[in-house]
Amino acid sequence: MEKLGREYASFNNDSALYYFVAGMDQAVGLGLDSMAVALKLRRLTYLPLAGFYAECEREFAAIDPAGLPSTLKTLYYDAGRQMYSYTAAYFKDYPEVYEQIITKANAMQTALLTHLPPRSALHQLNQGEYFFKKREYAKAEEVLSDLINRLPEDDNLYARATHILADIARERGESDTYLYYLTRSAISDLKGGTLEVSSLQELGKRMFDREDIGRAHRYLSIALRNAVECNALLRVLESSRSMPLIESAHAIELGRSQRLLQAILAVMLVLLVGLVVVMVFLRREMRRLNDLKERLGVANRVKEIYISQFLNLCSVYMDKLNQFCKVAHRKISTGKVDDLYKLTKSGKFVEEQSKEFYEVFDEAFLHLYPTFLTDVNKLLRDDQQIVLKEGEKLNTDLRILAFMRLGIEESTRIAQVLNYSVYTIYTYRNKLRNRAIARESFEADVMKIGAID
Repeated sequence: MEKLGREYASFNNDSALYYFVAGMDQAVGLGLDSMAVALKLRRLTYLPLAGFYAECEREFAAIDPAGLPSTLKTLYYDAGRQMYSYTAAYFKDYPEVYEQIITKANAMQTALLTHLPPRSALHQLNQGEYFFKKREYAKAEEVLSDLINRLPEDDNLYARATHILADIARERGESDTYLYYLTRSAISDLKGGTLEVSSLQELGKRMFDREDIGRAHRYLSIALRNAVECNALLRVLESSRSMPLIESAHAIELGRSQRLLQAILAVMLVLLVGLVVVMVFLRREMRRLNDLKERLGVANRVKEIYISQFLNLCSVYMDKLNQFCKVAHRKISTGKVDDLYKLTKSGKFVEEQSKEFYEVFDEAFLHLYPTFLTDVNKLLRDDQQIVLKEGEKLNTDLRILAFMRLGIEESTRIAQVLNYSVYTIYTYRNKLRNRAIARESFEADVMKIGAID
């Protein structure tokens, strides 16, 4: 389990952590305490890569190195050095926190050197890094150069050593040497199948500084993809910090070759937008025409009903006038002129005819405007609503408004039809306006009831 975890660590961090945990559980179950601690330290080495640096530091702090056997102390300090180095990388933008954590990493490395066998590859690597941090560049270069001459190019320690040599060249201002060692480190990672890389990321950034945008974009894209495949959150974050700038520069470089295409696309887009606008306009016009046809149809039906009701009302009054003529003729021919006089003087005849007229008119009008009462009440205040008595279709208020809606707006004409005085009609109209929500526009609002827009 431990070996599987170490093999996976270079290209799939999640799998490495899984095998370290699985092995640790089995070691605990078998009572192999030293192996359990070793696997735990392996897990803590790579846990910060997944972003769990706080949890990792708590678990690491709980381990007492004094109680560990000498064989595990080397692993303990190596794990601590790597763990704190990974954790510090998350806080590069916060110098105070970064210095605190990197100081812990340096302390672990110092202790590690006392436990590693001299002239071992791991001792030389840490010795060279230790000299580099102390700014003793000549000593660091001597130790690390000797180390890379002893290691195969696909060894992970080779990649780490050449990366430190690149950092030494950078500090000295030797840009070409810096790029040379960075490139060798990146090649070593590729040959060793390591996806958790930092050399290729840094090489991509330096290519950008040299305005080699194509390579910069390619290197950083591959580094980001490798970090994602490796599930190394730290490397994903480091790559993503530079990607927006690289993508922007790469887009500028590609812009020259894409201008013609963009121009064509722009023209096509304009044409497409124009087509869409025309289609929307035509669709809207078709809807408007269909709506207009429907409204004209409704208007025609209303007109036919209106004419029919008007003719019916005329027919009724012609019939009533004919009956009155017959009655008058009969009274006169039989010498009952006084009876005829009394009939006309009492007003009973007019009252009866008016009642019949109201019934016919009410029915005809409500046939044209069936929701007239509801529509009128919407224009009146809540405490001034018109409430009809049982059996009523319209009352005097509504009839006055009905005649107005039919275009008979003069009080004189309304008074003639309803057999009221002009003053009475004026009083009714004034009271209705006072009951309205919008007094000034009330009568204009009445004229809009049932209107076709």
